[in-house]
Amino acid sequence: MLYIRCWGDPKNKEALEKFEMLERKAERELQDATKKQSVNGSDFFFLSKIEDDRFEIGAMVETVEGFSKKLNHFLKSIDLELVNVENEEVVFSVIDDMLDTAEMYNFVRRRTPGFNNEFDRIRRGMRSDDCDEMIIDKCDRTNVYQSADEICIKNSLLGELDRIYQGKKCKRVSGHPIHYMIETDDKETVDNTVKVLVQALYDNGRIESQRVTTVLVDEGGFRFSGTTVGRFYANCSGSTLVIDYYGGEEVEGSQANAAREVIERICEDVKKYRNQVLTILCLPKECTRLKDLFFEYLGDISIVELKEDFVLGTEAKQILEKKARKRNVHPDKQLVGSIVEGEEYFLRDLNQDFEEWFSRKLKRSVYPQYQAIHSVKKKEAEETPKGAAFDDLENMVGITEAKKVIRQALDYYKAQKLFREKGMMQNTPSMHMVFTGNPGTAKTTVARLFARIMKDNGVLSTGRLVEVGRGDLVGRFLGWTAPTVKKKFNEARGGVLFIDEAYSLVDDKDGLYGDEAINTIVQEMENHREEVIVIFAGYPDKMEKFLQKNPGLRSRIAFHVPFKDYNADELCDIATLLAEKCGMRFTEDAYDKLRQNFEIAMQQSDFGNGRYVRNVIEKARMAQSSRLLSMDIEQITRDDVATLCGDDIEVPKVEEKSTVIKFGFCG
Repeated sequence: MLYIRCWGDPKNKEALEKFEMLERKAERELQDATKKQSVNGSDFFFLSKIEDDRFEIGAMVETVEGFSKKLNHFLKSIDLELVNVENEEVVFSVIDDMLDTAEMYNFVRRRTPGFNNEFDRIRRGMRSDDCDEMIIDKCDRTNVYQSADEICIKNSLLGELDRIYQGKKCKRVSGHPIHYMIETDDKETVDNTVKVLVQALYDNGRIESQRVTTVLVDEGGFRFSGTTVGRFYANCSGSTLVIDYYGGEEVEGSQANAAREVIERICEDVKKYRNQVLTILCLPKECTRLKDLFFEYLGDISIVELKEDFVLGTEAKQILEKKARKRNVHPDKQLVGSIVEGEEYFLRDLNQDFEEWFSRKLKRSVYPQYQAIHSVKKKEAEETPKGAAFDDLENMVGITEAKKVIRQALDYYKAQKLFREKGMMQNTPSMHMVFTGNPGTAKTTVARLFARIMKDNGVLSTGRLVEVGRGDLVGRFLGWTAPTVKKKFNEARGGVLFIDEAYSLVDDKDGLYGDEAINTIVQEMENHREEVIVIFAGYPDKMEKFLQKNPGLRSRIAFHVPFKDYNADELCDIATLLAEKCGMRFTEDAYDKLRQNFEIAMQQSDFGNGRYVRNVIEKARMAQSSRLLSMDIEQITRDDVATLCGDDIEVPKVEEKSTVIKFGFCG
């Protein structure tokens, strides 16, 4: 279907007055003309509006052949004669708007029998979020080749242009001997290649229409139904349909089956409309699996493959130097210095490298006054992680390994955004972790901050932390455990699932509820890979036994983060931070007694690290309260209330090792 807008001047003023004064009569006459033109359900003409003494006519036709004759027949049927008639091909949305205008002026009714059903069918097919239309400008052979020379797949494209222009220009379109497959990850390359192909084919009389309709098909084909593809094809007769299939190579399971089903349906319509619609399939680069699927179902359809070109070192340098001279700048070592002789380079990558170099060159040489102004990308790279949670983490004492892992995670996601155009894969890595350490080493605190940091920096959607233990995961009866585990994963979606004392899931015997919980956790870790980060926590020695319980568990954990016991200096720093949060400070003798306290407590087998420090501070504040109450109340100052002195700090007694009493005779 071709959509055409026409306009012209009335041959005499009487015609203009007639249509302005007799709208009702014109309506009846136009309805009769409409019935005549649309009796076969194909061609349809209508008067859209009269503006600045010019008449605008809309047309939907199956072919441009005999268009002038059809237009004159329509004008004669409504007793209108136009001069200086011009016309242009337009996209469907323009015709749709023209029909709205025509209906507003009572020039046409969409309820006209024989028209409404046909037009509604077209409208349903073309009004889609996954559909985009455009009219490609006309272009002669010389300009077509010049445009092709700038495209990253020019080698295979130039060969096809030579074939298109072989022989004489076609006087009448008679079908499509071949269709096309473009293989690239670059949208600009796709758009430019489609434009050049359509220009060449139209210039050579191989297609009737300059209109290109592009439909998007995502991974697995879930945005593209089997009936939709047929409607697109039915509405694109005489024009070009681009099917942009950007599914990945790693589709598995149900998605793979859905992808196969959609590709089969697409190929059925390619074959059905092979001579009415030119099809251009767009697939990702290195898409062997997808390409094989298309070829499996295309049957005897002939496909010309257009792939990204690569060049060797010497030619790559020549290309870059040529681009520089074309921009009137001198190529330097920063432009060509990284090119290695004998290595292969894709033209698209060379183009991107050149544009980045040229931008830097402009600031260095051409417009040096802008050297101090950094690019948006550089500013983003230099930005520190966002949020108060990250500041809290940085202010925590010790936990060096945990801080390092969290910074690495944030840097990874930032790098994916910054280096997307350089080919860095956009995927979500496994971020599951194991936190090992003794009690009081801040494992739970860091997990809570980690969840908030990932949310603040756009890595996780909710930043929710769901804390669970064995009792929250293992069901009381047979069949309860797996659903319970899955429920907790759903609660943690978009956040972190923190499993404390994870080794408690290991039962004394195999095959019990704990094993079921571990097996389900492993399965859900994979199912929710991009939605939930799992953190297992516990004592170092016991966690090793836990990881050995299931072979798939260890392989799914990306980071093992040790939380070491704090030394005396770190414990003193923690005490200082806790006191400052309460608005308090230590005297010098209090600080000395704190250190003495910690050095003794660290030798105890049940030492609680950070928890112990908190207990010491609480005891000191209670001791301070007793000391203050024994003083003259009226003499106590604000400074006295905010100060913890040496008398407030209790120093534990050194545990004496028990003496072993030996029985027997001594020599």
